[in-house]
Amino acid sequence: MTEIHIDHKVLNDLREVMEDGYLHLVQTFLDDSERRLSELHAAKNADELGSAAHSFKGSSSNMGAVALAGLCQQLEDRVRQPPLYGIEDLINRIDLEYVEVRRFYRGEEHRISAG
Repeated sequence: MTEIHIDHKVLNDLREVMEDGYLHLVQTFLDDSERRLSELHAAKNADELGSAAHSFKGSSSNMGAVALAGLCQQLEDRVRQPPLYGIEDLINRIDLEYVEVRRFYRGEEHRISAG
């Protein structure tokens, strides 16, 4: 079974609502995501990690990045259950999923710009 990275219904709804602002929305999401990923990696304690995961979950969910949002939710839940052994694996999975999401949205940028 292939994992669903993007909920295309959410995306179609965003395209309709945002119209000409959709490209800007995609670009903002990508910039924002890079910053949130950095915050995740820079987190010094469970609170910072949970906060970064929560923010990243919200923006990912809003943009239809369902697998990424799900992983962020798992991380948010996990940091509430110390000790944090093994949490690096979850962060690595978030990194890998973001690579897929970024690839998709870069394609969206290109498609819209070329359109």
